Amino acid sequence: MKATDLLEKIQTLLSAKVNLAEMTLENGTILEAESFATGESVFIKTEDERVALPIGEYTLEDGRLLVVEEEGVIAEIKEVEAEPEMPAEELAEVEVEVEPESYDTPKEAEQVEDVLQAVVEAIAPEIEKIQEEVAEMKKELEAVKMEYKKKEEMAKQKPAAKPMKHSPEASKTPTQTKLATRRARTTMDIVMEKLNR
Repeated sequence: MKATDLLEKIQTLLSAKVNLAEMTLENGTILEAESFATGESVFIKTEDERVALPIGEYTLEDGRLLVVEEEGVIAEIKEVEAEPEMPAEELAEVEVEVEPESYDTPKEAEQVEDVLQAVVEAIAPEIEKIQEEVAEMKKELEAVKMEYKKKEEMAKQKPAAKPMKHSPEASKTPTQTKLATRRARTTMDIVMEKLNR
């Protein structure tokens, strides 16, 4: 095979368009795949790019269920199983209207009142504790608010003293201190004096 033939085949393969199938989910998201079959790659179509479909079960617009067990790969597409309908007799038994309770005897009413009274007595101390804790928290919050206001007021006030500034231009020349002025001058002293001039 000649190099030109090989080059032409490569160009035709590169210029060939891949048509992807599209399906829409129940929520309106558009999915793309070469074909919607088991084992095929599936992507979410966005304006910028294609994103691999995360693991999960998705309901398609036509009611089928798309299952993804590995990210971006279709595990299966199956029909949604309809929930079995209950016979009318069972449905009638389930849908029983609840009427307000009426007590046949005053004794039953007293028992219910006693139970309610016991529940209220058991809960009352806990409610009081919670109310006390809420009151303490409110006090603490007020203290924090007052502290915050004080800090804000102090920040708004002008400083008592002027800030210090460094002014290198006004620095004084260092004074030279001579040590051992009464000793005799040596040759070294004379040489150093001449070098320092």
